[in-house]
Amino acid sequence: MKKLLPLAVAVIAVALTAGCASKRVKTDGAEGDTLASSGATTMADDSADASGIESAGSVGGDAAGSAGPGGELGNRRVIYFAFDSDSIRAEDQTLIAQHAQWIATHPGVRVRLEGHTDERGTREYNIGLGERRAQAVRRALALHGGAALQQVSTVSFGEERPAVAGESEDAFGLNRRVEIVYGN
Repeated sequence: MKKLLPLAVAVIAVALTAGCASKRVKTDGAEGDTLASSGATTMADDSADASGIESAGSVGGDAAGSAGPGGELGNRRVIYFAFDSDSIRAEDQTLIAQHAQWIATHPGVRVRLEGHTDERGTREYNIGLGERRAQAVRRALALHGGAALQQVSTVSFGEERPAVAGESEDAFGLNRRVEIVYGN
């Protein structure tokens, strides 16, 4: 009986975790509706993925040694989002169009769009929101420059890779982003 107790506790814990896909969003008093997600998207690891693209690491990344554009465009690889939104801001449309044009003229380059969120939601919801943000940028790249969609992949890290630590609105704003990562 004593040997079965830990097994029973583990089974119950897994069942409770799987059944709790809908949770209350932690907020600082702004918005707090119940948000749910199926959690179907999986997280990538910290190393290079199967396409051979390495993670940007920090916001904006380092253009040196990467396969992406150089100069000012190479230093502007982050699209920011409003709270609980996957809508691209009007001021980012030009930046996306410039990246789309560069991608279209470099058909051998692979691009990964990494979706991120702030910490104000369940892990499952944030993974889904990060994926929706990355997909929104992918669609915008295709619309603005006809970039070949087979060149562009997406991944969501949710809240797992914050750009900055902290619980201020400024920190949250810097963490709600999609990073454009270039590779071969």
